[in-house]
Amino acid sequence: GSVFFAAAMGFYPQLGIVDAAFCVLVDGVQHNLRASRRSGGERLDLSVGPISIAIDAPLERLTLRVAANDGPLAGELHFTARHFPIEEPRFTRRNGTRLFMDYTRMTQNGHWSGWLSIDGQRIDVGADWAGTRDRSWGIRPVGTAEPQPPPQGNFLQFFWLWTPCNFADRSLFFHSNDDGEGAPWNRRAVLVGGDGAERHYADPAFAAEWQPGTRRLSKLTADFDGSTRLTLTPSGPIFAMSGLGYTHPLWGHGFDHGDLEVAHDSLSEAERLWGNPLAMHVQALVRADLADGDPSDSGIGVLEQLFVGPHAPTGLTGLMDPA
Repeated sequence: GSVFFAAAMGFYPQLGIVDAAFCVLVDGVQHNLRASRRSGGERLDLSVGPISIAIDAPLERLTLRVAANDGPLAGELHFTARHFPIEEPRFTRRNGTRLFMDYTRMTQNGHWSGWLSIDGQRIDVGADWAGTRDRSWGIRPVGTAEPQPPPQGNFLQFFWLWTPCNFADRSLFFHSNDDGEGAPWNRRAVLVGGDGAERHYADPAFAAEWQPGTRRLSKLTADFDGSTRLTLTPSGPIFAMSGLGYTHPLWGHGFDHGDLEVAHDSLSEAERLWGNPLAMHVQALVRADLADGDPSDSGIGVLEQLFVGPHAPTGLTGLMDPA
């Protein structure tokens, strides 16, 4: 958990934009590299400025390259899948009569290898570095805000948990989108064995414990079927998803920066504390404890969390009132 990195690339054909980001969190500082260009309708060019992706074997292996640039980050990283991707249930949500999102995502755990560097300091990435990749497609609220939003507003309630976990010989995925009363409108868990066999849980339940005075979790416990139980406990630093463009006021997904624009910035540990709008949507590195027999299994994962508006079962009230 001493080094955490994340990358993103998004194509928005209706906007004619493609953007990408690469972030490294090390020694308490999150370094963010951002790039955006106009796509000209081309979807096969998987490069944006210094950031590029190569598909080495579809759904099995890919390479992420970050060429030298004006910022501190560079690298070449190879992803090797542990299993065939799982497909999450389709996410469809409306604000009144207006479609807010309608998309599908596949998720896949694997191992990373290669190298990355920060200000010329090279970090070798061994094949034992566990991680996750996902790919989504469909409709999301991207680009600049609508000139006439829905009368009730666009973003008054959104409860989101996403928890990919890596264990020695299996992977686990759990997510939940809930409404303000706590009813899930998209929730599922999947346990993938070393042989690729999948166990699906359609109706898991969870309990949340909060860090006082925040909307950040100190522990999450999920019960999948009465005999399979997952406990996630934050064990490392917080990664701000704004580094990848989520909810960022200047580098949000699909924003038009012209033919090509590249930028870099950083977020200190203090800037990633609760209360900064750039750190409301976060991922926490977690210890994952899975009990589904004897002995139990321990691994690592991330706990992605974005909580806007009320959520009755966990005690959240108001738009952003702390727990």
